[in-house]
Amino acid sequence: MFLNKTVIITGGGSGLGLALARQYHKNFNVCLIGRTETKLKQAVKTFTKTDKKVTYKVCDVTNEEQVLNVLQSIFTNEQVHLLINNAGTGIFQPLESLSEKDIKCMIETNIYGTIYPTRAALQLFKKQGYGKVMNIISTAGLRGKVNESVYCASKFAVRGFTESLVKEWEGSGIYPTAVYMGGMDTPFWDESDHIKDRSRLKSPEMVAELIYEKDDNRGEIFIDR
Repeated sequence: MFLNKTVIITGGGSGLGLALARQYHKNFNVCLIGRTETKLKQAVKTFTKTDKKVTYKVCDVTNEEQVLNVLQSIFTNEQVHLLINNAGTGIFQPLESLSEKDIKCMIETNIYGTIYPTRAALQLFKKQGYGKVMNIISTAGLRGKVNESVYCASKFAVRGFTESLVKEWEGSGIYPTAVYMGGMDTPFWDESDHIKDRSRLKSPEMVAELIYEKDDNRGEIFIDR
C-alpha cells in the first residue's frame, strides 16, 4: 500500500513536527525540514531503526529559492506522498508591545513559510499526478484571542489560503487539509508566560496521533474547537 512513500515535515526538529514524524514513520519514510542542523540531527537520532528511512534537510521556509531547491532535491530521490507545513512561530503580547521584527517574524514564518513550500510542492505533485498538503493552523485560525492579534492574523491567512486550495484543487488528485488544534505542551511555550497552566494542554504526541488517525484526504481536521 505505502510503497516506500515519503512524508516531508517542516519544523520537524521538535514539538508537534517531531511527534508527527514519529506517527508517519510507522508507514512512511520521513524527511524533516528545519533551519537548525544540530536540532535536526538530534531529532533523527531519536528514531528507532526500521525499514523506513528518516532524513533531514536544512531549509529556511521563508526563503522561496531555498524551499524550491530543497523540495526539488527530495522529490528527485523520493516518492513524496505528503507535505506537512508545520513550521510556525508566535509572540504573544498586546499589539502595542510587538516590535516590527516580531510582526515580520510571525507573518513571514507562518504565512510565507506555508505558501512557499505548498507552491513548490504543487508543481512537483502535478508532475507525479497525486499528493497531499497538510497545513497545521491551530484554533488561532478560527477565532481571535487576547494578546494574539498578529499571530491570529497570520493563522487566519493560512486558513483562507487552505480553504481556497480545497476549491482550487478539486478533482486534481492533490488534497489540501487544514488542521485546527488547541495549544500543546511543547517547547513553544518555554520562553513565554502566555499560558499559565500548561498541565491542561495536550501533549504533541497525543495531538499527532489524532491528526494521523483523521488523515483521510478531508479538507479540515479538528482536534479542539
